[in-house]
Amino acid sequence: MGDPVGLAQNWYQQGADELLYIDIVASLYQRSPSFDQVSVLSQGLFIPLGAGGGLRNLQDITRMLHCGADKVTLNTFPLQHNPELIDQAARTFGSQAVVLSIEAKRHNDWWECYSDCGREPSGKDVLSWVVEAERRGVGEVLVQSVDCDGRRQGFDISLIQAVKQAVSIPVIAASGAGTVEHVVAMACQARPDAVAVSSILHYEGCCIAEIKSALAEEGM
Repeated sequence: MGDPVGLAQNWYQQGADELLYIDIVASLYQRSPSFDQVSVLSQGLFIPLGAGGGLRNLQDITRMLHCGADKVTLNTFPLQHNPELIDQAARTFGSQAVVLSIEAKRHNDWWECYSDCGREPSGKDVLSWVVEAERRGVGEVLVQSVDCDGRRQGFDISLIQAVKQAVSIPVIAASGAGTVEHVVAMACQARPDAVAVSSILHYEGCCIAEIKSALAEEGM
């Protein structure tokens, strides 16, 4: 879709409240996190920046925050290898700097946590994992739907409703926005603390002001 640095500046100037930069295949390809790009991207941004992808240990998290990120997003390594990474990060930097990223896939009446860009199943139930992560010190959770991601046919609203009921920390709903109406439906029905969008901006010619205006009309 283009240079992430240029896109980040564009969304910032359009009025984004927060930006999430996630290297979605860093863990899958076992490559290092994008420290240099985050360092460049963070310059000139005066809104919160969350960054993640490939963060394996406390040293990676420390470096990412020093590169200008306000928060880090964690998924693969706490989920598949070392859940205590959440405890370590929360103790060191505070819960406000630690975001749990969840890739959820529906199985009839439950959702399973996935990692590595939605490729690797963990066997863990999403609701059990998010409750555990909150106990370990996560300050926020980003919930993505493997089933809805990239399809632009709407969100898995019931997923967000279930996560909201399970935890008391802020919940960001992601994956599925194809129209402004999809964002409004998510905001009104599930009441997440934030909605993350990407494809709707990249492909549909929509702007952030349109989304905010539609939400404002609903009293958001």
